[in-house]
Order: sequence, then C-alpha cells, then structure tokens
Amino acid sequence: MEVKIRRHDLDWLRVIVFGLLIFYHVGMFFVPWGWHIKNDPTYDWLRWPMMFLNQWRLPILFVISGMGTYYALSKRSLWKFSWERVKRLGIPLLFGMLLIVPPQVYFERLDKGQFIGSYFEFFTTIAFDGIYPEGNLSWHHLWFLPYLLVFSLLLGPVFVFIKKNKTALVEWIKRLVKRPFGFYIFIIPLYLLEACMEPYFDITHALVDDWFNFSFSLVLFFYGFLLISIGDTFWEGLKRIKAKALIIGIMAFLGQVFIWVYLEDGFIVHFTEAFLKVTNIWSWILVLFAYASEYLNKESAELAYCNRAVYPFYILHQTVTISIAYYLIDQDWSLVPKFTVLTFGTFLVSWLIYHLIILQIPLLHPLFGLKPKRKLPPDQS
Repeated sequence: MEVKIRRHDLDWLRVIVFGLLIFYHVGMFFVPWGWHIKNDPTYDWLRWPMMFLNQWRLPILFVISGMGTYYALSKRSLWKFSWERVKRLGIPLLFGMLLIVPPQVYFERLDKGQFIGSYFEFFTTIAFDGIYPEGNLSWHHLWFLPYLLVFSLLLGPVFVFIKKNKTALVEWIKRLVKRPFGFYIFIIPLYLLEACMEPYFDITHALVDDWFNFSFSLVLFFYGFLLISIGDTFWEGLKRIKAKALIIGIMAFLGQVFIWVYLEDGFIVHFTEAFLKVTNIWSWILVLFAYASEYLNKESAELAYCNRAVYPFYILHQTVTISIAYYLIDQDWSLVPKFTVLTFGTFLVSWLIYHLIILQIPLLHPLFGLKPKRKLPPDQS
C-alpha cells in the first residue's frame, strides 16, 4: 500500500494559478481581441502581459491535474476513481451550464443588442435554445471540466498499468531528468503538435472538434502523471534546472515578442515561433514547480481554506466578472479604477457566495465539487 504524501506546494500552485485566472478574465474585458463583452476603449499594451500569462496558465493546471491523478489512484481502485471523477467534474459542469453560465450569455446578448428584456424572460424563453455561439447553451469558462473528465477516463487504465508495473518508461524518465537539460526532451511532442497541428485546428473549447487543444492538453496531463511518478528524482531535477529554465523562459518569450512585432508570417517564422512557444510554456512550468517546491511546500490554515475554495471560485468567478463588467462599460473611467473595481468585486462577491452560502448549505457542496470535510475521531476533535 502506497503512502500518500501531500504536496502543499502543488496545492499552493493550484490556488495561485486559479487566482491568476480571475485577473486574466478581468484583463480580457480590456484587451483588443474578442471576449464575451468588451470595454470601450480597449488597451493595446495589455496584450503583452496577457499573452505571457495565457501561454502557461492552463498548461500548468493540466500538469497539476495529472499529478493529482497519481495521488488519487494511490488510494482508490480505477472504478472508484472514475466514478469520483464523474461526480466531482460532471455534476458541477451540468449545474454550471444550467444556472451559473446563463447570466454570462444574457449580458452578452444585451451588450450586442441580440436580446431585450429581463434575465427572467431570457432564462424562461431562450436560455437553452441551441448551442453557443449561434444558440445560448454553453459551458463557457467551465470547458476545463469536460476535458479533465475525458482525460481521466481515457488515461485512467494506462495510469493504473504504469503504477502497477513500474514500466521501463518511468525508469527512462528518471534517467532523463538527471541529465543537464533532460527535462527539455518533453517539448518534442508539444512542438510537433504546435508546429504541425495548431495551424489547422482552431481552439474552440467545444471538445468534439478541438483537436489541437485537446491533444496538447492531454499530453500535458500525461506528463503530470509521469513526472510525479518518479518521486524525489523529479524534485531534485527541478533544483538543478530552475535557474537555467528561468533564463530560457525569459529568452523564449522575448524571442516570441520579437517575431510578433517585427517579422511577417512564413514557413520558417512559423516553425521558429512554435519552438519558442513550447519552450516558453515548458520553461515557466518548470520554474513555477521548482520555486514552489522550495518556498511553498508548507501546510497552513490559509492554504486549507483557499484550497477548498478554489473550485467554487472557479465555477463562480467569470459570471461575477461579466455581471459587474456589463455595468462598467458605459462608465467614463480610466483603466485603473475599472480594473480595480472589477477585480476586487469579482473576488469579494465570489467569496461572499462561497463563505456565506455554499459552505453553510451542505446540499450545495456536490454542485460546486466540494468533498465532505473529514470528521476527526473524538480524541482529535
């Protein structure tokens, strides 16, 4: 029987990255490219921090999810694990699509002049007519959940096999990461997908036709499981590579910026930019894991609270953001006050709903993916 060791640094990373997701979605209201509703004006310079954050924020979450799957399978059978995934991912997804996401679509329809009326009229007449964007039924920001569910069910049997058989693959990875730049071998599959597949398949988040995003995210999920399965060899390898990975990540992103600003698209430019992109993504993933393991692998009451709140915050936050943003569109304010109000409002309203409503009503817990709190034995309570 394996002993489960809780990695508090992974919990902190999960909390931090989901926190950054709120800042990112607030930023989406102000940048030039498309989103559900947009501020007027938008700010072109914001694209640079947004593009930097966008490249690695979701990839690292898929890696962390793969690592979490390793720990989950250490104390559960494949059947129990699969059923738990269906409940913890499927129930919040369905609940979110029925009750959390519709307000986002409603405000978008109002903003674009595609609907006039109250939210009650929208919800009781056309909220579930057709599939978004032509229709109104969508999972919007919750797309991460069906992908994670499918990945878990698809790779679950493979993961069980790897854990039980201690395959040559795991031993090869142990040897690989001990080499000076062994971690960077992992970018090869990512590069092939980015260079050869990405140009032909737009990212849709629709699951059924999202071939590049699905494949790229699946590989990262698989990487998470493999890397955590090599145990201390992974963490020791990170200590050796972290400074180099930081430099490589900075140079790779600056190289991308140079291409975006000064070069026109072409065959050589495309394959060069694809290489820089996956190098940038992977470098920052390594950097974040390395420095988190050094400074954040500590248990605390704050971490326990935040780690439990992450899932409900994720489900709630974009609806809160868009609801507030809709009423800021016509305000004659500059970027800073609008960004501040939108960010603070999203965190505050999400926290109030979580702390004062969701936590207090156990019947709501499964709808937001919350596990029941473990009860301590009488002598420990």
